Amino acid sequence: MNLFETLLHPDQEEKELGERALVAKAANILQVGEFQILQLAYQDWYGYQMPDPMEMNLFRSYMLRNDVPHWARHYARKILFQDSRGQIDDSKPSYHVYDSEYQPGAQNGTRNFWSAVVMLTLGIGGALALADLSISSPATQFPPYLETTDLKQPDQRPSFGRADSGIEQPSKTR
Repeated sequence: MNLFETLLHPDQEEKELGERALVAKAANILQVGEFQILQLAYQDWYGYQMPDPMEMNLFRSYMLRNDVPHWARHYARKILFQDSRGQIDDSKPSYHVYDSEYQPGAQNGTRNFWSAVVMLTLGIGGALALADLSISSPATQFPPYLETTDLKQPDQRPSFGRADSGIEQPSKTR
């Protein structure tokens, strides 16, 4: 398929895949891989997990020859129907049995977030309060907290400076 044909018919690849596109849509709804949908469909249809020798044969026929078993079509249609009625919860652990990278969402996420915000605010506020109390005569109310004794007094001469600042430079002796 060239670029011009793709621009004219962007859904051509889905039409060519046929029933496999149905399985892919169901996989996207559940946020799992296509082969995981096949495993779920097999377990739903037969009531037990797919045997290991069958997995390789099914993988070859599905991925290489685009053969979709009848029980996979049935399961995909069932998922699409339930999704159209709003009955699918894609975070349900039973859909992610074969997904090794699945991590369930955090429990009480909003409460944990606000707890972290409060703890962070108390920590930063406490640190600022301690810093303010540790200085006896602050020069300003804002960090960095410098005491007035740390700042140079106008009548003192600096102990460093440029050559034209009036400070005597050490003599160069060899």
